[in-house]
Amino acid sequence: ELRDDYGSNPRLEAWQRGERVDWDDRESWWHPFHQTISDAVARGVAVRRARVVSEPASDYIRWEHYATQANVIAGEEVRWLPRSQASGFLVPANDFWLFDGKLLRVHHFAGKGNHVTDELSADAMTLKLCATAFEEIWDKAKEEKVSLRTAAFILGIGRVARATELSGLAKTQLPSLGYFLFYLVL
Repeated sequence: ELRDDYGSNPRLEAWQRGERVDWDDRESWWHPFHQTISDAVARGVAVRRARVVSEPASDYIRWEHYATQANVIAGEEVRWLPRSQASGFLVPANDFWLFDGKLLRVHHFAGKGNHVTDELSADAMTLKLCATAFEEIWDKAKEEKVSLRTAAFILGIGRVARATELSGLAKTQLPSLGYFLFYLVL
């Protein structure tokens, strides 16, 4: 998810009025979506969500962070990446759901955040690009046992080091850069 606002909805409006969810009263907040997620996770399906957000967070994102507890209880794994740490990644321009690496559901939104339409795609190149964008950040965070923010930093520094090496600068004009980058990553 890449947007800072997805328009208004009754749950957001209740939160803005100061109403809070009673997480102990599951019937009051559990929706069919949560059951679908829970059922999928029970079958062994990994349901993961990555959110790229601006800082400071919008009201919508603050509410979404609060409401994400329902997704986590249902079995989703959710990670957050500040937009300022996402510059080193090539990410799709639209939110998407990827199903088993075989089907992509792309979500299109208007400028103010309201949902316009969804598009289904099985285009191999688009599937690969979206899967790679998601997995690269997710895997790096898991591998390093760090937050998505730190994972983005590590990958970005690695790309700078590789570009420097390929350009020949590392051997001629910047002999200490490799050590400096190595030091930063540690």
